[in-house]
Amino acid sequence: MIVLFSDFGLHGPYIGQVKAVLHSLAPQHAVIDLFSDAPAFDIHSSAYLLAAYARGFPAASVFCAVVDPGVGSEAREPVFIEAGGRWFVGPDNGLFAQVVAADPHARCWRIDWRPEKVSETFHGRDLFAPVAAWLATSQPPAATVFPQAFSLNCNWPADYHAVIYIDHFGNALTGINAASMTNDDALLLNEARILYARTYRQVAVGQAFWYRNANGLVEIAVNQGNAAQIFDLKPGYPLTIQSSS
Repeated sequence: MIVLFSDFGLHGPYIGQVKAVLHSLAPQHAVIDLFSDAPAFDIHSSAYLLAAYARGFPAASVFCAVVDPGVGSEAREPVFIEAGGRWFVGPDNGLFAQVVAADPHARCWRIDWRPEKVSETFHGRDLFAPVAAWLATSQPPAATVFPQAFSLNCNWPADYHAVIYIDHFGNALTGINAASMTNDDALLLNEARILYARTYRQVAVGQAFWYRNANGLVEIAVNQGNAAQIFDLKPGYPLTIQSSS
């Protein structure tokens, strides 16, 4: 399957145009909308988000991933990466740093192929979507092994102690691996001390808590409330763990 991950937004023509290219070049492959609202321009948060959610997809899945504030410049190279048995296509700007960090055998190629016509500002449609389609159909384009890729040399830590995404309910996903925290640890938000609960039903309506979400991340929520609005949270908001030990 081909999986879309971008900050293009939920409205407008961009995702539809990318899907049109994928359908024309790989019509037999399912296209999955994973995130169309990754944190805009925020490569750091998006890298942790992509790595956490990519783990739920089977081997050979192809991720067309675009969070690319440097599009059209020489600030980054277009690449495709094989990591964890999956393929990732997009800009080499750090977006793939965490998927690469999880696989010591990850490999990276710089994309040498260029279409006859390419927009300077829409590489997601004109460059990355065709490459993703060809990888899904086992027809990789012209490319060069790229051992010096940013993603292969990024030293970001395994956990990112910050908010990385706000969902529809106002819950705040964090870059913290849930397995790294104990049930007695607390998160500090401004002057609030957020304690652990296993499920929403374990706290009163309107009460904030943190829990281990379905994708292995620490998540902050308010039972029947909007944590992002209450605590003024957004991607990049720093978090402090108050350890029980």
